[in-house]
Amino acid sequence: MSEQAVLDKEILVIKNLKKHFEIGGQTFKRDKEYLKAVDGIQLEVLKGETLGIVGESGCGKSTLGNLIVGLLKPTEGEIYFEGTEISRLKEKQLKKYRVHYQMIFQDPFSSLNPRMRLFDLIAEPLITHQKMKKQELQQKVYQLMTDVGLDVSYADRFPHEFSGGQRQRIGIARALALQPKLIICDEPVSALDVSIQAQILNLLKELQEKYDLTYIFIAHGLPAVKYISDRIGVMYLGNVVELASKDELFERPLHPYTGGLLSSLPISHPDQRQKARDQVVIEGDMPSPVNPPAGCKFHTRCPYAQELCKQKVPEFKEVYPSHFVACHYPLN
Repeated sequence: MSEQAVLDKEILVIKNLKKHFEIGGQTFKRDKEYLKAVDGIQLEVLKGETLGIVGESGCGKSTLGNLIVGLLKPTEGEIYFEGTEISRLKEKQLKKYRVHYQMIFQDPFSSLNPRMRLFDLIAEPLITHQKMKKQELQQKVYQLMTDVGLDVSYADRFPHEFSGGQRQRIGIARALALQPKLIICDEPVSALDVSIQAQILNLLKELQEKYDLTYIFIAHGLPAVKYISDRIGVMYLGNVVELASKDELFERPLHPYTGGLLSSLPISHPDQRQKARDQVVIEGDMPSPVNPPAGCKFHTRCPYAQELCKQKVPEFKEVYPSHFVACHYPLN
């Protein structure tokens, strides 16, 4: 498939994306150092799918989401939205694209202005980007409230008068207001009780079908990612190390890190076993993104690491149909 064909087919294409934060350099004796939060990601997102991104805290998954929506500018690389490179656009040019991709944040309280009433919180993006008559605006806001499960009688309440789950529904309504094509869900259920998590996940699935949405669902909890995702990308220290459909990833993990994540899940029945999950035990902490290991970044924690892993960066390649992995010695 030609490069242009790929750009036309996918809603989002990410090429060699990097974000390095400068640190240090405060004294004459100390050279500048860089925290490599995102370090060369290649990724495509299909229209209408939910792509899950999973990994440990500090792996760079939230930074990736912020880069996609333009909250951060990349150090290197390109981000194509429906064929247009958006990461280097100026603010005026970017404004017309921002209506097509939105973000749902992890903390539903800090992401809402505590001085604004519910109606105004949902109406704000509509007023900013669209010219609507007062009656039309009211109908739109009330429809969004109904779609996310909020009673219209709550319209005059402030954020502190709502529960965590209700505040997250407000955040979802704000993200939906401009009818975007892509929504980045940055750990949208991690701050909620388990029962509320299930409600929000079900709501997201219902809204995806109703509004024809594409999701990038970022989380560190595998069960939530498996429930909502079509495909899953596993991140480690700034890179995607494995990418596959959710069923393929859980049944046949190829990267030792993925196998280790799966082995950490509780087994509901004593007879349940998966080969990779029985094999891989991850020990130690993730290395610093300021000074990542040479070669494969996971080799310092990998029980199968060999000399080649310490010297050469593994290629991110397709081992099985639509199943990609960056590992010199994949499992199985």
